[in-house]
Amino acid sequence: QVQLVESGGGLVEAGGSLRLSCTASARIFRINAMAWYRQAPGKQRELVASITSGASTNYADSVKGRFTISRDNTQNTVYLQMNSLKSEDTAVYYCYANIDTKDDGLSYQYWGQGTQVTVSS
Repeated sequence: QVQLVESGGGLVEAGGSLRLSCTASARIFRINAMAWYRQAPGKQRELVASITSGASTNYADSVKGRFTISRDNTQNTVYLQMNSLKSEDTAVYYCYANIDTKDDGLSYQYWGQGTQVTVSS
């Protein structure tokens, strides 16, 4: 059973930095796209950043120039480096991965449990 285990959230002052990590904890044939989403209280979940298996990246306009997504395929891990944090970045951050658990042409979507990021102003 694949699990996405997140770490790195916490409380930080505005202007500070945090680094989130997410590791897939099972034997996996291939991880395709990976991404970070976030959900603030009273708001819908939104895409923050995504990265393909070929390392192409995409960012929400609100985080461009401040956040960087990267991945380590040898460790089945995706990272989100968050700099110049603002109070509006406060949310629960969720890791997402599209994974081929076997070499059978089937892909499945997995979500992490979420990690709280709180930015104090």
